[in-house]
Amino acid sequence: MRNSMRHTVLSAFCMMGLAAAMPMAANATNSSGGVVNSDALSLEYWALPNAMRGVELSPDGKFVALIRNRTKTGDPIIEVFETNDLSKKPYRVGADSLEITGFNWISSTDMTISFRRQVRSSARGFNRSAFATKLARFSMNDKKFEELTNDSLTISLVSRLVHDDKHVLMRHSEFDRRSSFRAPIFNKVNLKTGAKTLVLKGNEDLGNYRFDAEGNPWFAAGREGKETIFYYRKPGSKDWKEFRRVNRDDFEEFIPQTRLADDPSRLYVVAHNGNDKKGLWIYNMDTKSFEDLVYRRKDVDVAGVGTHTNSWTYPNAVTRVSYAKEKFHRKYFDEDEKAIIAQFENAIPNAYQVAITSRSKDGNVMVIRNVGPKDPGSFYLYNDGAFGKLGSVNGLLTAKDLSEVEYITYKARDGKTIPGYLTKPKGAGPHPLVVMPHGGPFSEETVIFDEWSQMLANNGYMVLQPQFRGSKNYGLDFYKSAFINGGEGGGKMQDDKDDGAKHLIAQGLVDPDRVAMFGWSYGGYASLIAASRPNNIYQCVIAGAAVADNLQQVNLYRNQLRGAQQVEQLQFWDGSMSPIEEVDKVNVPIMLIHGSIDQRVGIKHSNKYVSALKKANKEHKYLELKDADHFLSTLRFDHKMEMYPALVDFLQKDCGPNGL
Repeated sequence: MRNSMRHTVLSAFCMMGLAAAMPMAANATNSSGGVVNSDALSLEYWALPNAMRGVELSPDGKFVALIRNRTKTGDPIIEVFETNDLSKKPYRVGADSLEITGFNWISSTDMTISFRRQVRSSARGFNRSAFATKLARFSMNDKKFEELTNDSLTISLVSRLVHDDKHVLMRHSEFDRRSSFRAPIFNKVNLKTGAKTLVLKGNEDLGNYRFDAEGNPWFAAGREGKETIFYYRKPGSKDWKEFRRVNRDDFEEFIPQTRLADDPSRLYVVAHNGNDKKGLWIYNMDTKSFEDLVYRRKDVDVAGVGTHTNSWTYPNAVTRVSYAKEKFHRKYFDEDEKAIIAQFENAIPNAYQVAITSRSKDGNVMVIRNVGPKDPGSFYLYNDGAFGKLGSVNGLLTAKDLSEVEYITYKARDGKTIPGYLTKPKGAGPHPLVVMPHGGPFSEETVIFDEWSQMLANNGYMVLQPQFRGSKNYGLDFYKSAFINGGEGGGKMQDDKDDGAKHLIAQGLVDPDRVAMFGWSYGGYASLIAASRPNNIYQCVIAGAAVADNLQQVNLYRNQLRGAQQVEQLQFWDGSMSPIEEVDKVNVPIMLIHGSIDQRVGIKHSNKYVSALKKANKEHKYLELKDADHFLSTLRFDHKMEMYPALVDFLQKDCGPNGL
């Protein structure tokens, strides 16, 4: 079947009825704020929530379900379609007082659905959300819910047990009245009766448990002093056996992936193993040694492995390894998988990042997703030879309105090569520029479709997203250079951003008198640092959810950090420039934006910084987003419609003497 499918997967192409059923944003107005580009789309188009997401097939391929936002303010529901007749009215699952956040098919008729509800007006501390979550089981047979959680119990789906139609593996976590979580318990749950069979009772010394396709635990991790310890179980054994220790002072990463299908003692691992760039290795857990190098590159790190798109029939079968540069790339070990993806790439308009995201047990029904600079996200259905579009994440953003993204490199002033992504507006330059550093700062960014950079480009701004030193994906030395000799926040990391702007100015692409910085989280911190730099190249900065006081931030989680993260974060924030201490040096207009229930960087940062700006009589604006959290996915339509017009208006009217 696998060999024949690669030749017939696109034997027919017929449009399917669901695409026409996407009415999102029919009432969007054309009343955006001041813009550089007079032909810019309404800012409402960018603020709309995703029309559809989480598209998933039932195991038998008879149903395809998705989450649809019914209105521009959200109101998510689950719609379940029959794959053989998408023109039929879907069955809709909603919730009155709760917000649906996700679902998973656990059988051909049943799914688990996750919900959330805001229960507090402020975050309770670092990573302690103002929302409570619930999990319920829903049956397509009797159309009824069965709540799986209560006030002292959380349950999550661990595995659908692909070889067992009658059970799923669930994690049960209890906590006492003091909100202290106890060690989790893992049970095999009968889908028909609800009866539980104990698989593993966790303990407080171990975590990160992993299970095989049959639900047997095989991997766990623990900590002892400065060390992270990895353990495994052999098939049939109940004893954990140590196979690797990683010291937090050793920044070489060791990231277990999955076991080899034909030898449970051997493991795919993404690791440095004495090299600057991470590669994919085979590691022997019995001998505690690396064996074979599977794949490594000289330019970027290996990101990880990919498993077979038919996870029901070939669970955990590794078919590819991935890496990211100008976009994500896959190196295939399975020619059939490679050929199927290639055929979909040839058939999908503006194909860029194409992936099979869901597949039936027999392999004959698939959901395919594409996303890229010219496509904010679209879903397709292949069903036994028929292929057609299910719908778009945002059908109002068409390819002609979106900008190309170019991967560039440039030299920092000390000679280090810095990668970056350049989103180009329409028309001839030189353009106004917005430098938009990512958060983290120790994170990876590969720009596929970025709502903010595309929105700014549509309004006439060129956007540079620099991958400054400290960014991951470019090797151990590049990453460590941000903090190994003390924090470089405000130092060389900041130079990397400025030097990117200067590079574009030197090329004639950017007007030197129209440059701004806009960032979120660490990017917001970088914007505040930019506002205080001498001989400033920026006309203004916009700082979202910004770390304004280094000590205040690191004290939130100083005792929670583990492993190499403890060294990087403490050394970076303790050794880097703190914006609150630089307020007197601010020399350009500042706009601050912060969510009122931010759980990662508390709103106290912006409150404290704004007070200091007022005391120093510095030009600024401040926008507080009520009930917005730190993460971009939590920003609702109303948040964005406060933020986007204010941001664009600030750039045009208040950024420097003549605006940007």
